[in-house]
Amino acid sequence: MLTSTRHDGGPAASHEPTMDPHSGRDVALETRHLSRSITGKVLVNAISVQVQRGEILAVVGPSGAGKSSFLRLINRLDEPTGGTVYLAGQDYYQLAPRELRSRVGMVMQAAYLFPGTVAENVSFGPRQQGKYLNPSEIDALLEEVGLAGLANQDVVHLSGGEAQRVSLARTLANQPEVLLLDEPTSALDERAEREVETLLTRILREQNLTALIVTHDMAQAARIAKRAILINAGRLVRVGTVQEVLNAESNLP
Repeated sequence: MLTSTRHDGGPAASHEPTMDPHSGRDVALETRHLSRSITGKVLVNAISVQVQRGEILAVVGPSGAGKSSFLRLINRLDEPTGGTVYLAGQDYYQLAPRELRSRVGMVMQAAYLFPGTVAENVSFGPRQQGKYLNPSEIDALLEEVGLAGLANQDVVHLSGGEAQRVSLARTLANQPEVLLLDEPTSALDERAEREVETLLTRILREQNLTALIVTHDMAQAARIAKRAILINAGRLVRVGTVQEVLNAESNLP
């Protein structure tokens, strides 16, 4: 069972939304000294960053730099060994893990769908919260991700791109405040990759969702996001515009 113990020993958080002093806009998500170490190996090293409401932030860096590890700490799929995360100004240790993961949704590199129909997968998250999605609500979500009419399709018959769209619809069904995208197109062929990327970009902007996207594709980062962070060896190396961060990455040793 996950506990609500703070790892940094800091005071309880205010529930008032944090404000970015440079922009005056709401900060939807903030990591403070977020860290994870396993048997002496540092995976994520005291990363502090703010993400504004409605912002898409790219997370880039070399393979093995700790990008995915950082993302998994944000909704406690892995437990931090130091630091914390604030969601709309609230320390996330004050939230039950199920509530946290409904508010901070995650789409993985591979679409891990449950056996059964598309509709059963899409309705899974709300069902865990005691909510029932009627057929018209499921159809609307599937139409949003370009899968109209596939509610009763068995997931074993889906292509890779279709499966990833179902994974996205399943996450959106929880109406998350923040979306975590861990290389969501890298397992797809080129055509499906561009289709899913276009779909993601449209949904994020139309719904004004806050999102962090881990990507190894620098061109994709430039297409989707305006701001990025560079992680190397578990450390936050640079925060800035996508171009500034990509320039910094090219100069890594």
